[in-house]
Amino acid sequence: MALFNIFGKKDAASELTRSIPYRISTEFVPYKLYSSRKSQVSLFLKVKNATKEVLLTSVVMELPNQLGFDDMGMQKQKELRLGELKPAEEREMRLDIYNTMNADPGEYTVAITTISHYRDYGHVLNAVKKKTTLSVV
Repeated sequence: MALFNIFGKKDAASELTRSIPYRISTEFVPYKLYSSRKSQVSLFLKVKNATKEVLLTSVVMELPNQLGFDDMGMQKQKELRLGELKPAEEREMRLDIYNTMNADPGEYTVAITTISHYRDYGHVLNAVKKKTTLSVV
């Protein structure tokens, strides 16, 4: 990376890959689903840029087979492109999660991956993964 120093350009990628670029917080309202009937919860997801750089951001969420993002339970994965997040900027999203009729009572894991991109959404710079659990009673 000494080549960048000759031309006076800063290598921001090495700084961004050393630290955790995002703070992720989740909240379910209501906090549980019911197994005996169709029910829905809202996932409130907050993503905050924890760096001093502007980051091109996307969020990918994955659900187990017993849950879905639509009322039929067919959509198991969702990607949200948030655009550029300025330093210390926070975005809040709301997603609805539905159960299917074959959802047994228990704990189900929701996987959330927040990705910082370089130039466009095809180039990944860094990613933060978080798993949260949803109760079905």
